[in-house]
Amino acid sequence: LLISTVTDYFVARAISQCQVPRTKKKWLLLSIFVNLGILVLFKYFNFFIQPFIEIVAIFGIKLSSFHLNVILPVGISFYTFQTLSYSVDVYRGSQKPHQNFIEFALYVAFFPQLVAGPIERAAKMLPQISSRRIVNQHKINEGFYLIVIGLCKKVVLADQMALIANGVFKGYESYSGLDLWVGLMAFTLQIYGDFSGYTDIARGTGKLMGFDFSWNFKNPYLAHNPSEFWNRWHISLSSWLRDYLYIPLGGNRLGKKRTAINLMITMLLGGLWHGASWKFCIWGIYHGV
Repeated sequence: LLISTVTDYFVARAISQCQVPRTKKKWLLLSIFVNLGILVLFKYFNFFIQPFIEIVAIFGIKLSSFHLNVILPVGISFYTFQTLSYSVDVYRGSQKPHQNFIEFALYVAFFPQLVAGPIERAAKMLPQISSRRIVNQHKINEGFYLIVIGLCKKVVLADQMALIANGVFKGYESYSGLDLWVGLMAFTLQIYGDFSGYTDIARGTGKLMGFDFSWNFKNPYLAHNPSEFWNRWHISLSSWLRDYLYIPLGGNRLGKKRTAINLMITMLLGGLWHGASWKFCIWGIYHGV
């Protein structure tokens, strides 16, 4: 967390002070290398190393099996995307570099949304951190309302649905088709209650301190198609993938074939972002299709 914070704080300042486009791009690449390097090291190293060993073995190069035993830092996927987007925005000219390191560090490590989002943009959060915040009765009421709603989603909905889903998933061989569907539907409610509930609690906690966080869920299960679903579910992630991956790849500007490829790459990497597992890769490909 500290390395990402320090890197992007100074990289952004270096980018803003540099007049040579090529040098500015080098500074940006440094930010990308450090942030994604840390993410890959902690989260994906063990996932990729074994396939790599098997691939090089085809060419006669034998490497001994290796496993990195490290503890995954809490919230690393969220704050990595948050700090990286700041450097990219400064490079694009849509965000000015922040001069106060303590305020920037607070933006990166702000505890209510550090662990599971929403992934906040610097343009939204830094002005709130720098300015004098007002906590009035209206914000307090909103904050407690969101916290209570979030706790209800978590404790009343998600935790109770988990009892059904876990039972079915653990012993699915002994259940009928109807039971499996019930378990699957219970899991859809569980994951929504867990994630949406956390976001509500984070937003409510922010309100109590005068901060406004982004909406992250807008009735996603009422969506009519996958595109609409991703405009309603984990909005801060899907919009991040759109702005910093899909559009830079070319978006839908280069014809239908390239659009399909860009969508597939975005959703595949979106799946991998959720976890270092082939199951998440397949999940991402499914959404891409």
